[in-house]
Amino acid sequence: MKKIFIFLFTSLIAISSFAQNEDKDTYTKIGDEAPKFSFELDKGKIVDIADYKGKLILINLFATWCPPCNTELPLVQKEIWDKHKDNKNFAFFVFGREEGWDKLIPYKAKKGFTFPILPDLKRVVFSKFAKQSIPRNILIDETGKIIYQSIGYEEKEFQSLVKLIDGKLKHKATK
Repeated sequence: MKKIFIFLFTSLIAISSFAQNEDKDTYTKIGDEAPKFSFELDKGKIVDIADYKGKLILINLFATWCPPCNTELPLVQKEIWDKHKDNKNFAFFVFGREEGWDKLIPYKAKKGFTFPILPDLKRVVFSKFAKQSIPRNILIDETGKIIYQSIGYEEKEFQSLVKLIDGKLKHKATK
């Protein structure tokens, strides 16, 4: 029995390690320093992600045509943005992969979103984190380290992101 348990445990670790190493489309890992980049916050207003150091930063990478993105973003509005938009320790940016203001402004208005949806027409931001696959969420802590990443939308995974953000911002508020 002990040999079977050891075999199963060893196999599970090997499979788990292999699965984590298989994702060649993600360039960043949890614990990494967040990549440096600039982006257009409003038409013509360029900012740098480093300007937000000291805040908990959530980055969402999406496309307007992506079904899982369109499932996730209304939940982000309700369960994350509506709760934390006024928290000075939180910043949230949604980047439309290969999409400009011409698509994003009407999309945001049609969906009724109030969070920043920003262009990433040439994949400048996206390419800092990944080669492909959306939606993606990246959570960066106050020191600039990546503390959470996800690919795709799955309810259980999304709820763990919500809990992590709620916990981090509650903890920061009590300091």
